Amino acid sequence: MESWSVEQVCNWLKQRNLGELVPKFREEEVSGAALLALNDRMVQQLVKKIGHQAVLMDLIKKHQEQKKGLESLTYCCETTSQKFPEVISGKSLKSFFARHKTLQWTSSYALPDFPYDVKCILAEKKCPDHSMRIRIIEILQADMTKYLAGSLYPNSQQYNIVVNSLLQAYPFLDEEGNGFLLWKRALKDRFKYVRRPIEDDEQVLRNKCKFGHRRGQRRKPSLTENKLDFQEQGKEAPDHFKGSAMDLHIKWLNQEYMKTQRNWQEVDNRMNVTIELRRKMISDKAPLKDILRIFPFLRCPYQLFREFQLLTHMDIYKKTIEILEIYSENILSLYVVKNNPIKIMLQENLKQHTEEDVLKYMKMTAACLLLPEVFGDDSSLFAAVNEEVKAVTPVLEVKNPFNMNSCQFALYIEREELAQLDDCTMALAALVAAFHVFDIPCPKRIHRTLNFLESLVFEVRNPASLP
Repeated sequence: MESWSVEQVCNWLKQRNLGELVPKFREEEVSGAALLALNDRMVQQLVKKIGHQAVLMDLIKKHQEQKKGLESLTYCCETTSQKFPEVISGKSLKSFFARHKTLQWTSSYALPDFPYDVKCILAEKKCPDHSMRIRIIEILQADMTKYLAGSLYPNSQQYNIVVNSLLQAYPFLDEEGNGFLLWKRALKDRFKYVRRPIEDDEQVLRNKCKFGHRRGQRRKPSLTENKLDFQEQGKEAPDHFKGSAMDLHIKWLNQEYMKTQRNWQEVDNRMNVTIELRRKMISDKAPLKDILRIFPFLRCPYQLFREFQLLTHMDIYKKTIEILEIYSENILSLYVVKNNPIKIMLQENLKQHTEEDVLKYMKMTAACLLLPEVFGDDSSLFAAVNEEVKAVTPVLEVKNPFNMNSCQFALYIEREELAQLDDCTMALAALVAAFHVFDIPCPKRIHRTLNFLESLVFEVRNPASLP
């Protein structure tokens, strides 16, 4: 936790139903180290509600106690084996040495020496592409197998150790708090892939039998595949699908969506489990209303961005912030937007404020809304500013964009509101993400604007530039 960034702390708060505290923690730049250093007085200043204060202090104390306990356990295991060998005997002897071996593995593990080309990519501090990610995972899997003396069954703690070591050495791989889960899942999948064809390893065979695998047995179609087959044939699913694992996940997601305090960690897990069904529905052009009815969390910006990241390995929100910060001044200085109503509205509102953050926010909002004008595209397919939404494709509805008290941003698809958004950055990220997540073709009259944004998001070698 000490090495967490501000965004990781915010994600941690959301997972523990403390999402209301996120804006304040971002404003005060509370990182992991700062979080663990908070005392009662600081917590009272940060958090208004007494209930939230109590929960936050309890979580911090538990983490500190857990850390101290782990340190003392490591010390005890090391000293006991040296000073009091006679204390350990019988059945406890085997368990003690197994535990001591794990702790030794923990303390001695170091990242492998990556090949030259991997080192070059990591030295640039840029998120690697898909093929390079696979190479890194393969190297880590081989190195873990070496540490495990040939075993192909690491435990959860050992996965955590390796991924934490990777992210501590290369923090930019963390991807705003989502990197840990993504890298851990990829590493576990790699071990599964390596174990799959092995038929003569005793431990592999034992675990395959434990989970119902039999030699020569054909793989049974999954519940998801069978259910989709029935849907494609226009039939209702048989009764034996009722209460299936997939149906239970979908029911849980719908029930959780209706709650005000949500278990975001469990939502992430169940969205991961159901992604196969979701992508199948979208690729088969299922009606958007049906997709959102089954998976209502796609209406949440956080889950929309997470789905985009699972598909592309890109943090769309972070990239959008960078784009607007870099290009906003250039966009506003272009002659083509000189007499645009948005530019005139911006200039009038800039006179009423002096705070640097407010001025920066207004300029980024204006730059976002002026993008279609810069590329000569149809702005009605991009954003409806103080107007009714008419486009069927993803489009933004923006009301009072420069009024800090009453500005509103929303994403519309098929003239229906999909999500309320906090600001222009989130709105622009949601617009780009929606085209990819829901596999919606880009209209020609807005193609140049979206091509410019996507070339920057996906970091292509020759990105589109401002005209």
